[in-house]
Amino acid sequence: DTFLDEHHVIVSVKHFLGDGGTMDGKDQGDTRVSEAVLRDVHGAGYPPAIAAGAQSVMASYNSVNGAKMHGNRELLTGVLKERMQFDGFVVGDWNGHGQLPGCSNEDCAASFNAGVDVLMTPDSWKGHYTSLLASVKSGAVPMARLDDAVRRVLRVKFRLGMFEAGKPSARALGGKFELLAAPAHRAVARQAVRESLVLLKNNGRTLPLDPGKRLLVAGDGADNLSKQTGGWTLNWQGNGTTRGDFPNADSIWDGLRQQVEAAGGKAEMSVDGRYTERPDAAIVVFGEDAYAEFQGDLPNLLYRPGDDTDLELMKRLKADGIPVVAVFLSGRPLWVNREINAADAFVAAWLPGSEGAGLADVLLRGRDAGVAHDFKGTLSFSWPRDAIQFANNAGQPGYAPQFPLGYGLTYAAASDVGTLPEASGVTGVQAIPGVYFARGKTAPGLALYLQSDAQRVQATTLPASLPDARLTAVAVDHRAQEDSVRLTWSGAAPARALLLSDKPIDVARESNGDVMLVLALRPDAPAAGDVSVGVDCSAAGCAAKQTINEGLDALKIGEWTTIAVPLKCLEAAGGDMTRLDRPLVLESAGAWQVSISRVSLGAGSEAQHVFGCARFGARPAGAGG
Repeated sequence: DTFLDEHHVIVSVKHFLGDGGTMDGKDQGDTRVSEAVLRDVHGAGYPPAIAAGAQSVMASYNSVNGAKMHGNRELLTGVLKERMQFDGFVVGDWNGHGQLPGCSNEDCAASFNAGVDVLMTPDSWKGHYTSLLASVKSGAVPMARLDDAVRRVLRVKFRLGMFEAGKPSARALGGKFELLAAPAHRAVARQAVRESLVLLKNNGRTLPLDPGKRLLVAGDGADNLSKQTGGWTLNWQGNGTTRGDFPNADSIWDGLRQQVEAAGGKAEMSVDGRYTERPDAAIVVFGEDAYAEFQGDLPNLLYRPGDDTDLELMKRLKADGIPVVAVFLSGRPLWVNREINAADAFVAAWLPGSEGAGLADVLLRGRDAGVAHDFKGTLSFSWPRDAIQFANNAGQPGYAPQFPLGYGLTYAAASDVGTLPEASGVTGVQAIPGVYFARGKTAPGLALYLQSDAQRVQATTLPASLPDARLTAVAVDHRAQEDSVRLTWSGAAPARALLLSDKPIDVARESNGDVMLVLALRPDAPAAGDVSVGVDCSAAGCAAKQTINEGLDALKIGEWTTIAVPLKCLEAAGGDMTRLDRPLVLESAGAWQVSISRVSLGAGSEAQHVFGCARFGARPAGAGG
């Protein structure tokens, strides 16, 4: 009687099918498996979900044995709708239909005919409406198929009682805002935090800590709700937020401070670990920055390659003779053997969300000097022995993880962990995915060039200049010594600075996903001519650029900021986003000076100024600098 009543919502089961089994882990790649594996492994969750009442299933971006799921009638209609007897509706993923051969985001009868009932057309629905109407009139989409899709959507709406329910504010839960962040709900979330923590190491019974002592809380994750909550929180990538965006949340520091002060102890917060009075112990909270989907893709399991800030912080505290408890925030197991070795105790805290105080419940002794809560969490994924051990599932041949599936220490059953091997298995410098230039260096495989119509000079070392000095590059400071490059156009003739890759870069999925080209820069002089940001490749027909003067004119001279240009703008301008070897081309026709500290792919929330496709075009003829 309560099925889909006013206290319930429908659920969408996703992503159908084989999304987690693509070759080499490539996002939106090809799942090459037998029908038995597809059924027994990747399809195992769908029959029970349908039996439980799921009303929507989302099609996946991936292919199955070469056939894109958004156009796979055999699986969407033959298996899901007919053999599994799913009578709800199938919804597509964000412009996923546009990836089918012969289709575009605005025109894809093939996906509709395959069984996708509702195509997700976030920015292409007007064109799709027109094309679908024409396809039905021409018979390319049979009327029976259109009726089937409409019937499935209406069936779910009738089951929800949408046509009798009235406006949302008049329904059973309408206006009951007290249910948002209700104490009972927060208590459940806090319990989930406590019971999901996994204790990987606790040498010398370092934990639990006495809250009556002096404790130092360090690391950039200690008072960082974005890091604590991860992607898909308030915005797509979960970043670009402030503490004020989380009015009903406790950071890990909030919870520790509250309980330490209540017990009569003293807590000091210091991101870099510098302390005013020597602490009895230090809790260092660190980990991955927020990410979602392919923005979090890694080439291996290294944690922050080339950046040992967190490791050095723990080593410095240990050198001072201070016991160190490491709290690691992440969306997955990563190779952190060096950090585990540097800590006396190490906790995999995953993403505790809004209830950071759940950490304090477990890390600190109870007020009666006993343990209020013991560790209950165990590993749901095996922890890697090195940074290239990606095939690390229990039962696989040669299974030998650092910590196996189901591992997790407790206070009740204490045991020390020996020194872990510190050979990552990775050779050479590793690039951070999506970061093209940072800390004064280009990513491996990329190089900075200065170019005019006739000449090109690689800026291997700085300063560098074109022979006629129409464009020069020198090293400048932003956050560290010579971590940025200042580009100066003389205005004598047009010139461009570009990043050149030694192999093509495919950012087609990023273009579809609203990813942006993000530049951290400081305009040091106004632009006297047209300035454009673009991409290019060696083949003909790849180049695309966007004039950004209107946006630049709004920036303050001499002030660091971040700007973003949507990749889809460059794609719409004719850029072939599947084979770029120049992921950044910055061109000025007149005199201009700008300093750049970082070039990367990111979400709009990572930039202070987002330059839209239509608004920022070329400035009118005769416009001043």
